[in-house]
Amino acid sequence: MPGILDWGICCPLNVAQNWYENGMFKISSILIICFLPVCLFSQNPSDMINPPLLTKKDTIGQKDLIEVFLDITKIHIKKRARVKGKKVYYSLLPFGTIPRGGTALVTTTSAGFYLGDRKHTYLSNVTFSPSTNLKGQFNLPFFSNIWSDSNRWNFQGDLRYTYIPQDTWGLGGSADDEDKLRINYSYIRLYGSALKRIKPYFFAGLGYNLDYHIRIRTDENDTTSIREFTGYRYGTANRSNSFSSGLSANLLYDTRVNSLNPLPGYYANIIFRVNPTFLGSDEAWYSLYADTRRYIPFKHRGENVLAVWSYLWTTFGSASPYLNLPAVGWDAQQRSGRGLYNRRYTGTTLWYLEAEYRKVISKNGLFGFVVFANVNSVTEPDTKRFAYLHPAAGAGLRIKFNKNSATNIGIDFGVSKGFSGIYFNLGEAF
Repeated sequence: MPGILDWGICCPLNVAQNWYENGMFKISSILIICFLPVCLFSQNPSDMINPPLLTKKDTIGQKDLIEVFLDITKIHIKKRARVKGKKVYYSLLPFGTIPRGGTALVTTTSAGFYLGDRKHTYLSNVTFSPSTNLKGQFNLPFFSNIWSDSNRWNFQGDLRYTYIPQDTWGLGGSADDEDKLRINYSYIRLYGSALKRIKPYFFAGLGYNLDYHIRIRTDENDTTSIREFTGYRYGTANRSNSFSSGLSANLLYDTRVNSLNPLPGYYANIIFRVNPTFLGSDEAWYSLYADTRRYIPFKHRGENVLAVWSYLWTTFGSASPYLNLPAVGWDAQQRSGRGLYNRRYTGTTLWYLEAEYRKVISKNGLFGFVVFANVNSVTEPDTKRFAYLHPAAGAGLRIKFNKNSATNIGIDFGVSKGFSGIYFNLGEAF
């Protein structure tokens, strides 16, 4: 693995730095960066698990929290006759954390189901995670990842309505932890995409993306404005709104049978977004998000896995609203940056790398653990170059909630310089 990890760290930084030094972006270079890890790993696909093999996995002898609860309470549930391809597996997490940390009331509900014969169809899932601190702050996110029969289509959705004040440290990676400003705003997000299968595991399609940041402002006692603090022009006027509406072109390569608990395989996703003014955007701007993931097994059935995740996120031009700029923790599923403040680092381009080792530690599959480390870098506002690396690391416990959907409850502790946090999730971080 050293050669691959060395490539993952050095190549994106050097290539991105050259783009800025030459004064232009090269989309072809980004595509090479995104797919080279997949191409390298694809030279030895013997550990890839295809859907027909997964369905033969025997869950006899496995244990989950549902069974533990029934055993303790002595409740007996009569099993219904199974309808082929129509089973729904529910998971519930009655506690958690809100994006910026602190005490919160969180209830996460996830449903996994098949819309076709599971021998040829991936597991679909929808997740609803409402949270509040009971003091006026709230987050209402709804995520969906739907696979049609035989994986002919993939439909993805991300709907959110949020009011959670966020701290910002401005652009770049050199600000001290104390050098921050609180930003208040309400946020509405409406993302949706439809991708059609072109070849096995490869999908292409279009999407629509709407971001509406409402009444952007600082705290009443702050004398510094957001524009003065960040030195950034777009989307930073006091008590203003920021509206972006755009279309996206999506490419997806996914061999993971179950995205809630990915088995050995590959994942690559490229999203090119265009936000023209005729669709309602305040300013025309563009972005590119490129995400690659690899799951490497060390033992049969994926009970001992090394997962590697890297993404590059960049904006084109200078008119992207400040709250739409790449920021750690604001990836597509908001799962990056464990061990860091949310939005701790913001720039016009962000590069991220994370590795996590996952291990089942009980014979019945009820308990497991993970250890992880991540690093990120953002471009500096003056030089447009990557200048700082920001690492974080941690470990976590896994408890099997539903063995049929392989859904785990994740309890992670992450730490970085000047910060530590606990994270609760249904399903794996990536």
